[in-house]
Amino acid sequence: MLEIRELSAGYGDKLVLQGANLSVQRGEIVAVIGRNGVGKTTLMKAIIGLLKRKSGDIRFEGQDIGELAPHHRARLGIGYIPQGREVFPRMSVRENLKVGEMLAPRGEQPDYERVYGFFPILRESAPQRAGTLSGGQQQQLAIGRALIGNPKLMLLDEPSEGIQPSIVKEIAHHIRTLNAKFGVTVLFVEQNLDMIMSMAERCYVMGKGRIVGELHP
Repeated sequence: MLEIRELSAGYGDKLVLQGANLSVQRGEIVAVIGRNGVGKTTLMKAIIGLLKRKSGDIRFEGQDIGELAPHHRARLGIGYIPQGREVFPRMSVRENLKVGEMLAPRGEQPDYERVYGFFPILRESAPQRAGTLSGGQQQQLAIGRALIGNPKLMLLDEPSEGIQPSIVKEIAHHIRTLNAKFGVTVLFVEQNLDMIMSMAERCYVMGKGRIVGELHP
């Protein structure tokens, strides 16, 4: 489904990714692990298009997407949940979810019931400002917003960051269910070992802007 070959990207003149290679098959849950500063978040931003590639290939379902804008990549079926969640704090929960409708493939209707089925708190807090939610609830909202776009592939950057362990377990369970029941493919960056062990089928290890190893938990 996703093929990355010799991908280089960075910020200004600073090259962070230096020829990264990885692949994700349809239906897999794959983790990217490594120390802080090795390029994990840069990799995610390059895949979704928030950072322009310097060189290399990004292919999604066989199509070269390296020059597409982020919203075009989203409409092909790539959902992105950034580090820090980045919900719109002054907008309501419902309004945040409606933003996800803009990224759905043309002709597809948003499935709010599926989102509320996974995260009932989003129905209960629909009129509430997103900025008043807890960190765990905001993470559920960020995932729900991506799900409204009906993605084939979900990119999650540090989904456990700043969230209490019980909510981390709940989110991991929901992601596994999404994968098993709906076939959503998942690529996630994570440092929480429990979450990695409970979710990942394979792990890529990053070091200094490259993939330096592969593990099977």
